[in-house]
Amino acid sequence: MTEKYQVAILGGGPGGYVAAIRAAQLGFKTALIEKDNLGGICLNWGCIPTKSLLKNAELYDLMKNHSSDFGIKMQALEYDFTQIIKRSRNISDRIVKNVGFLIKKNKIDHLKGFGKLSTSNKIDIFNPDNKIISSITSDNIIIATGARPKDIPSIPVDHKMIITSTEAMNLPEQPKELIIIGAGAIGVEFAYFYSVLGTKVTLIEMMDSILPIEDKEVSLTLDKSFKKRGIEILTNASVQKAEVKGTQVNVSVSVNGSVKELTADKVLCAVGVTGNVEGFGLENLGVELFKNHIKVNKSDYSTNIKGIFAIGDVIGPPWLAHVASAEGIHCVEKIKGLTPPDIDYDNIPGCTYCQPQVASIGLTEQKAKDAGYELKIGKFPFMASGKAFAIGEREGFVKLIFDAEYGELLGAHIIGSEATEMIAELAMAKTLGATAESIIKTVHAHPTLSESVMEAAGVAYNEAIHI
Repeated sequence: MTEKYQVAILGGGPGGYVAAIRAAQLGFKTALIEKDNLGGICLNWGCIPTKSLLKNAELYDLMKNHSSDFGIKMQALEYDFTQIIKRSRNISDRIVKNVGFLIKKNKIDHLKGFGKLSTSNKIDIFNPDNKIISSITSDNIIIATGARPKDIPSIPVDHKMIITSTEAMNLPEQPKELIIIGAGAIGVEFAYFYSVLGTKVTLIEMMDSILPIEDKEVSLTLDKSFKKRGIEILTNASVQKAEVKGTQVNVSVSVNGSVKELTADKVLCAVGVTGNVEGFGLENLGVELFKNHIKVNKSDYSTNIKGIFAIGDVIGPPWLAHVASAEGIHCVEKIKGLTPPDIDYDNIPGCTYCQPQVASIGLTEQKAKDAGYELKIGKFPFMASGKAFAIGEREGFVKLIFDAEYGELLGAHIIGSEATEMIAELAMAKTLGATAESIIKTVHAHPTLSESVMEAAGVAYNEAIHI
């Protein structure tokens, strides 16, 4: 007998499992279909395990290069690369088990296997031998199959010498030289991690700056910091080809019209992702795609086929776990008949967890100018923060961008220690329509790094105290 559900979700990542939990909370009989571990790329091979690796690098860098600043003497400091990787995998495993507990707690049926839509309301579930082990029907089906690294013909990934982020966080031994193609968040984070441990890192970016979607001042500050660490950075550079030759990878890079030949033990391809839209029946049902992602109505995440919805990376940018989760909750609440406000995609925080950390929300200075705003800009350096001085983290700044006419907060950009935690205050402020005055008049605890937010707003209106 075919089991019938009210909501069935294909994919158990941060979009899918969150949607499943919210559906169960709302009283729906819910099924979650996932062929691999729950948690998706984020919990297994992305967000969580990478942050473990980055914390290892941060601690090692602090002890190796700055312990004497704190009056602490270190001798014969060493690290165990294998143990660093093992810790990351153990943390991932524990988080994944926690998700499994939440699924059971909420009485969600976890159906392990590969799901394929045979009709608009029926899903067949296959085992690894491609045999159907069960079938279900559902009034509503949510596609949350995520995305995968893009295939670039000139950079043939073999997962051994030319690798993706999945292999980069699970290498059996540390490479002596690493070339990273793509200087977005993934490329930058791995550049930081491996360079701290002593790998010679070359970072290649085809745009004119690393972290090209960030505010230009932030990107330039990180560029300077990375170069001080010994990372070689090539911008305005395009990879012509990458070829494995024995134990090395040869990479030809065009930089400002001239070709540069590079070699390394490993090459990490981090040039973006593409939606997982193939192989599970969308093409047979006529689900509409756009640039290799599922096209949806973002008021409820419905596709062009009644009863089929899609959320997360499979519907396109921004490819962020917290966006997928928010979309999953919103989608299920709309199915229930609730009226949540639409997600404001202009108000999504972005975070990069290297050191110094980078976090932002809203418009960059250039985009605000391009939109025709007259601006007031406040920038407060952590060099002027007492808390930053006390903890030895004086690199970076808070930069706030306001509409000069009304004082509305248009954008916020932070580079420095704990930037990824500090951005939450500004996300809340922007969501609630904060102005420079409301930020300045909000009493911030002293001493904190967050005082720099208040001071940056003060700089914009000539009311800053500590600069």
